[in-house]
Amino acid sequence: MSAATRTVRPTRLGIDFEVLAGDAIIGPAIERGSWADHETDLMLAHLRPGMRVLDLGANIGWFSIVAVLAGCEVHAFEPVPEIAAVCERNVARAMAVGKGRCTVHRVAAGATRGRARIALDPSNFGDNRVLDGAAPADMRAAREIEIEIAPVDALLPDPFVRDGIDFAKIDTQGSEWLALQGLRATLARSPRMALLMEFWPYALRGAKPEDLLQFLVEQGFTLGKATEAPFPMSAERILAQVSRRDPVKGGIDLWGTRGAPFHVLGLKARLHGIVRSLKED
Repeated sequence: MSAATRTVRPTRLGIDFEVLAGDAIIGPAIERGSWADHETDLMLAHLRPGMRVLDLGANIGWFSIVAVLAGCEVHAFEPVPEIAAVCERNVARAMAVGKGRCTVHRVAAGATRGRARIALDPSNFGDNRVLDGAAPADMRAAREIEIEIAPVDALLPDPFVRDGIDFAKIDTQGSEWLALQGLRATLARSPRMALLMEFWPYALRGAKPEDLLQFLVEQGFTLGKATEAPFPMSAERILAQVSRRDPVKGGIDLWGTRGAPFHVLGLKARLHGIVRSLKED
């Protein structure tokens, strides 16, 4: 089944970009000119031409395209076939003008190989969640399809596994823990990297929220919120802040680095971050 789309030209990218018709969140934002500005700023501040990038939960390809235009080698994972097809077309447009390259894998990043059902939100086309059983209450109106799941380590080319990666974006709507478990070999060979990851305890599968944060800390990551002025935060502080949010809507995006600078947005942002760290709980 193919998805209905429309082509827009977001000012931030400067190229034609297909969005999903009827989407309530990602498509309208891109049509207005951009998507996930803080996360994109952090990503671009870290990337250099030739870097190796993973985009897990690529959707229609925004972060993959950003990396391709920055001259990086990208492997993107998107399990929903009609969305992956849009991602592939967007990637092709980016590769026609950028120096980077991208391979799109039509599978979900997981801990083991297999198949599963995924629930597709009827209005937010970026909220597609792999199911362990019945769909959660907020996804009862979702359409369900079967998808393939595989460990990222098993699908990456030798240079990625042998030499590691420089950047990973993981936004898999609750499957982040399982995606990380299927990425352990590559992580072990990536001493200098940055990470953008959604942290959404309500939807998290396979582990407790505190276990996910502790895993990243043990892996050597300095963590904070992906904002215009990030500052390092303990796992306990992140958990405390998230716990005060609406559980269904209360996820946050995390910025993490190990062996690479955490503060990449300049002196003004760093000073702003210090002030915020003193004011926030």
